Amino acid sequence: MTTSAWILLAVFLTLLGLMAWPLGKALAALCEGRVAAWMQRVEAPLYKLAGVRAGESMHWRSYALALVAFNAVGVLFVYGLQRLQGALPFNAAGMSAVSPDSSFNTAVSFVTNTNWQGYAGEATMSHLTQMLGLSVQNFLSAATGIAVAFALARGFAARGGALGKERGHIGNFWVDVTRITVWLLLPISFVIAIFFVSQGAIQNFAPNLDVGTLEAGKQSIAMGPVASQEAIKMLGTNGGGFFNANSAHPFENPTAISNLVQMLAIFLIPAALCFAFGRVVGDLRQGWAILAAMTVMFVLAVVAVISAEHAGNPLLNTLGVDQVANALQSGGNMEGKEVRFGIDASALFAAVTTAASCGAVIAMHDAFTPLGGMVPMVLMQLGEVVFGGVGAGLYGMLIFAILAVFISGLMIGRTPEYLGKKIETHEMKLMSIAILVTPILVLVGTAIAVIAAQGKAGIANPGAHGFSEILYVLTSAGNNNGSAFAGLSANTPFYNALLAVAMWFGRFGVILPVLAIAGALAAKKRLPVTGGTMPTHGPLFVTLLIGTVLLVGLLNYVPALALGPVVEHLMLWK
Repeated sequence: MTTSAWILLAVFLTLLGLMAWPLGKALAALCEGRVAAWMQRVEAPLYKLAGVRAGESMHWRSYALALVAFNAVGVLFVYGLQRLQGALPFNAAGMSAVSPDSSFNTAVSFVTNTNWQGYAGEATMSHLTQMLGLSVQNFLSAATGIAVAFALARGFAARGGALGKERGHIGNFWVDVTRITVWLLLPISFVIAIFFVSQGAIQNFAPNLDVGTLEAGKQSIAMGPVASQEAIKMLGTNGGGFFNANSAHPFENPTAISNLVQMLAIFLIPAALCFAFGRVVGDLRQGWAILAAMTVMFVLAVVAVISAEHAGNPLLNTLGVDQVANALQSGGNMEGKEVRFGIDASALFAAVTTAASCGAVIAMHDAFTPLGGMVPMVLMQLGEVVFGGVGAGLYGMLIFAILAVFISGLMIGRTPEYLGKKIETHEMKLMSIAILVTPILVLVGTAIAVIAAQGKAGIANPGAHGFSEILYVLTSAGNNNGSAFAGLSANTPFYNALLAVAMWFGRFGVILPVLAIAGALAAKKRLPVTGGTMPTHGPLFVTLLIGTVLLVGLLNYVPALALGPVVEHLMLWK
């Protein structure tokens, strides 16, 4: 790590903390239903139109059913929009209908907050599809994740003991999604979009521009409503780019300042949710503990990836290539990096986007060194809990917290408790499902891809690196990240179907057990703190939580990592 890298990391984390603290207060108010009277008057017509009774709390099963049905309708809508875009307006470039398999994959991708793209956005999607389909789902998928985090926080905060139909109630899904979208995501996205425009991001409905090149040729430059999509893409940890080059494109990410703001936007809500959680459960220290565990793991990942990229390629050293940074060169491994940002910002962005389930990129992860490329992969394989996606990071980390207190309870021979709620057999079964869903999807999907002829047909780099590309793409899909090594030809019927299955079950296979846990916790009485209660807010618990995440979250993938990036790294030193 260079001095400049440490300064960049310190500035980033400082600004993040300063912005996340006040936002955490606002999020806690939304979670607890404390909204101003004028806000309620604005919401009322929306609830009346939808036939929703805003004051009614829902049982966790009803909450889950509404959530899945809402997102299933979203898949159908985005799929139909792509298939019909050739006959719809706001199609200045004359885009034709998207193929059925790609449409299905993209619809599932954006609804599940994955935003995996097997296509070039500016050459495939019309302005209408980008705005009405993809951008809208950027808002709604983010709101869904935050709603689940709210529901779980309410489960912990509930005093319990409710009888009859009130037992296991965790809030109203329709109210949560409405308030999160209208009072959180829309206002902040608007401000960020205006800032991006001020930096040089484009925002228009113009057709492609044909310009002359220095070689007397012609180039078609895509136009469109980029800044607005870029804002929610980052804020909602979505990641789908308007352009194929994603955030490496100067129309999406014009300056170093816009690059820093994009990284801050990615982590803003995940960090603020930790503070909100502490307020909702009545103990700010609990939120600080969760945030501390996330931050420690994130800093370790950043140090690892930046160090690996600065070290460069040892094979080039044997050829006499100078890879040391000096006044005339950046040094290290600059392959696949955006020269505007260099190694430090590119590696930090890679850690941010894969830690937070975003998927936006400013560098080609496929061109990182083997160990440098393994860091983003591992951050996803941990379950996207190192800050994680909006909502998903918090509820994912809380699942590991439940496991941590269960392990500690076994050590000392006591019934485990977390925030005054006993963790019993029912919760542990649900927790096990939530933790095991994604490893099963990733590892089984990878096995299918490396065995099937259709899967191997997409490999351009046979060997350890080709295996890493397949492992990465399934890791990205199963954990709803959306980034890619990009050396794999994945826009085929085989991969579009395989990844869509991984994305759908990777999202809702975790959400449903989490909501069931929320319902179970909400029905339990909250026990008072006694001398025998294990503290869950100090350095000891933070260490235990980090150890649980690393051991349980990562051990599932160690054999697969040994076949891919680890082998490739060893090959560089042969």
